[in-house]
Amino acid sequence: MKILVTGTAGFIGFHLVKKLLDDENIEIAGLDNLNDYYDVNLKKDRLKETGITQIPDNEFVQSNLSRKYKFIKADLNDQKMIAEIFKHEKFDVVVNLAAQAGVRYSLENPQSYVDSNISGFLNVLEGCRHNQVKHLIYASSSSVYGSNTQMPFSVNDRVDNPVSLYAASKKSNELMAHTYSHLFGVPTTGLRFFTVYGPWGRPDMALFLFTKAILKGEPIDVFNYGEMARDFTYIDDIVQGIQALIQKFPFPTKNGSDSKETEHQVPYNLYNIGRGSPVELMEFITEIEHNLGLKADKKMLPIQPGDVPKTWADAESLFQVTGFRPQIPIKEGVEKFIDWYRKYYRIANENSY
Repeated sequence: MKILVTGTAGFIGFHLVKKLLDDENIEIAGLDNLNDYYDVNLKKDRLKETGITQIPDNEFVQSNLSRKYKFIKADLNDQKMIAEIFKHEKFDVVVNLAAQAGVRYSLENPQSYVDSNISGFLNVLEGCRHNQVKHLIYASSSSVYGSNTQMPFSVNDRVDNPVSLYAASKKSNELMAHTYSHLFGVPTTGLRFFTVYGPWGRPDMALFLFTKAILKGEPIDVFNYGEMARDFTYIDDIVQGIQALIQKFPFPTKNGSDSKETEHQVPYNLYNIGRGSPVELMEFITEIEHNLGLKADKKMLPIQPGDVPKTWADAESLFQVTGFRPQIPIKEGVEKFIDWYRKYYRIANENSY
């Protein structure tokens, strides 16, 4: 099986490639544009972990660790280049994890979300359409639930009230995928990720920001005065869920669609990937403090535009199809992240409180 994974210098894409390298029956092509939304050196170091040390533009390079893996630096928004890659490589499966991430950043730079998450995704859909890709798996987000108050969040809930452009772009991906499944028979599976965390994580995420600030003796921003909860999902659980779905080609279903007419026609599915166990923000901070051996100076603030107070995943449909449930508790996940953070940034473990 030949798989394209986009966003392989990113957090989830990097971990997925590492996992797929263990499967002798899979050939992997990775793609990323290495944009500077956050530290490019962290992205390059992730690539080095998978054997990619040279990064020329628009040219595949072979991993030093495996002949099964090659990487190309390219932008999904480059319509001509993406079309050429799809035509030449003939992928069986595409896992699209490349996107402009971040809810708050979408307030500052909305155009980047349209370019990457909508125009770029359209180029992926076109590549799948014209090259007989058997399965497109793509990253959506729990942010599509927006201002929904019914808990836990179900893929059958209406998601018509996004509270950020990031959320709107991810909902657009789901609608675009459904259209291509309906019109052209492209098999698509959307994955609504719930607050992914773990080693090699994104520097703009709470765990990374809190850890960095506490170690520097700086205050941390605690939004909504601490009255928040997230369905934190450890990276290994996310990757295992994706891997379990790669060969679960979408069966015609009305899942995610309000139209009974499409029930037996459209190869389109949506799944939540989350632990199904929300953690209060203050409990999360306490766990970080415990692992760092330091107390946080908390700056209590109102909720930010685009944020929601709570997320909670109903992942039962994922279990029914794959037999997999996310397992790793927050205590274990935070400990693993902080162990990685200390090693990566060469910080001695000598603090206590």
